[in-house]
Amino acid sequence: MPEFQTDFDPAYGRLVPVAAVIGRVTANNPSAFTFAGTNSYVAGRTGCFVVDPGPDDDAHLDALVAAIAGRPVEAILLTHTHRDHTGLVRRLAALTKAPIVGGGPHRASRPLRDGEAHRLEAAGDTDLAFDRILSDGEELTLGGLPVSVVATPGHCANHLAFAVGEDGVLLSGDHVMGWSTSIVAPPDGAMRDYMASLERLLARDDQLYLPGHGGVIAAPKPFVRGLIGHRRMRETAIVRRLAEGDRTIPEIVAALYKTVDIRLHGAAGLSVLAHLEDLVARGVVACDGPPTLATIYTAA
Repeated sequence: MPEFQTDFDPAYGRLVPVAAVIGRVTANNPSAFTFAGTNSYVAGRTGCFVVDPGPDDDAHLDALVAAIAGRPVEAILLTHTHRDHTGLVRRLAALTKAPIVGGGPHRASRPLRDGEAHRLEAAGDTDLAFDRILSDGEELTLGGLPVSVVATPGHCANHLAFAVGEDGVLLSGDHVMGWSTSIVAPPDGAMRDYMASLERLLARDDQLYLPGHGGVIAAPKPFVRGLIGHRRMRETAIVRRLAEGDRTIPEIVAALYKTVDIRLHGAAGLSVLAHLEDLVARGVVACDGPPTLATIYTAA
């Protein structure tokens, strides 16, 4: 189990230095899903670039403009296209004339199944147009800094992380956050992709993560190992509940999330669904049709 970090000062409206020539500005949009708010980053030695402008909020726009401090903005990078990260991007792009750059239009990890509702549809910024679409492994130079693109699908299909500079700094978006595990909610997200992306990060030598929500992760390798272990334990617990007689996702959620605020049980159900999709694909779990929130499941 990773040691989550919930002691975080968002310092709304102020630029907080978090690494060499990288500053963080946290939007004042706290919630059960965004923690203290969405982190935007402004980075660069000569000129600058902005990562994840955040929600459409006047005060946050003013804070970003102050952090940019009159420098030319060479690009606006997006880790992914959930609206708490993209809401301000159009206004900031119009103001700075900077191109919008990222993993491409919002897309789900799989198509909707018959009779299935897309419960997080409102979270996706499906109308956003990109000036440049990045591919895994691309190398950029922005603000006088090298920037490497690391594809990390799982939280959603177009999620990217960005390795910035030469000191082992990775902007990890919502893929790895210090305050909580990431939401993996089908069809937007996919557990198999998420786990593969965690394993990919574990094989890298990054020294510091700057996440989309919450504080700096100063020891990323043990933290990622903890996330992988946590997900494997959850998977084992789900299979155990099926072996003990549970057959539906609500039954599993009621047993495994007893201490979690009931208002978050819907999100917990989607997380269990993500695990079950992976378990069914691997032949560990059987079900009476395609995996959905309403499907009947049994241990294979």
